[in-house]
Amino acid sequence: MAAATGPADRPAAEEAIRAVYRAAGLPEPERVVWYDSPLAAAVAAAVAAGSCKPADLAATRLSVKVPGRPGRPVQERLWSGPWTAAKAEATAALGKAGWDLAWAEGAERLWEPTRQLTERIREAVHSGVGAWDPSVRTPASRSRWDVADKVRATTHSALGGQHDAAWLAVFDGLKERFPQFDFPVLAELGEVARHVGWWWPYERVVLVSERPTTMHRDDQSRLHNGDGPALTYADGFALHAWRGMPVPADFVGGLGPGGSRLTVRAIHNEGNAELRRVMLEIYGYDRYLREVGAQPLDRDETGVLWEIELDDDEPIVMVEVLNSTPEPDGSTRTYWLRVPPDTETAREGVAWTFGLSPEDYRPLHET
Repeated sequence: MAAATGPADRPAAEEAIRAVYRAAGLPEPERVVWYDSPLAAAVAAAVAAGSCKPADLAATRLSVKVPGRPGRPVQERLWSGPWTAAKAEATAALGKAGWDLAWAEGAERLWEPTRQLTERIREAVHSGVGAWDPSVRTPASRSRWDVADKVRATTHSALGGQHDAAWLAVFDGLKERFPQFDFPVLAELGEVARHVGWWWPYERVVLVSERPTTMHRDDQSRLHNGDGPALTYADGFALHAWRGMPVPADFVGGLGPGGSRLTVRAIHNEGNAELRRVMLEIYGYDRYLREVGAQPLDRDETGVLWEIELDDDEPIVMVEVLNSTPEPDGSTRTYWLRVPPDTETAREGVAWTFGLSPEDYRPLHET
């Protein structure tokens, strides 16, 4: 659910939102206003909340529909209040240890990838409004910066929609195991989470962001795509990322293993240390070391220790090890293991990857 993409079933989503209001004892909202991305919805929410004025958006070149007279925000009634009450009920019934276990088995396992994704979107919303460029000291650039900060702050008051799935699943599980538990508002929030992205509830109006149209992730559920945006929305709002780390939109194009933009010179000239490490990973440590004529720091029966010096950053120290077990085709595979920068020997580096000291590392049989 948290990674679902594609347009929402809007009638079903709006009925679920109205059901949340009813379960919380509130009058149903008069209108549900849809936006194609969290960027557009967050800008509208900042205006609806009064932290930004429509005139402030002129400097950002963003244009969004902002409904008039939305009323007061009701997040407390729909989210934090029911969450607090449900947690108290579950803790009273299960005991603190029982609640902690239920939470650990459910939300904590699923929450970290969702938390990272949420933060990436917040950062992209901030940049999408207009991040501060200290080299451009004009009233317009300062205005964009101020608006960007206010819009980013507004994202913290949004209900997560699909990104609430991790913690809502805990209460769904408790309800299945203990039918006496009754969490009506949370049950309806779970139905909303099946359909929408972030949403901002007010007394009379609800602002809703559509889900992304596409999402690309790696095997650790981090946003990742080397060929284009890792996350895209219908209005063009997009996030580019490599193994969870935000990268500029023009960074990934041409950076594949055979990409013309990825050279030793380009790696050396990259001023951002994090991006430089990404470029090294894509380029290949062995290829880089070979092309710069690097000499190993140490070599023994466990492997070869290499160091890559980087300007304005700590060196990258790697142990090159050969898998003694042949691959199905008879070939042997080389692995590169990153180790602490103060590692002095290959044995020390390999031992560190096993959590051992060099003296304690005595493998009976290498695999």
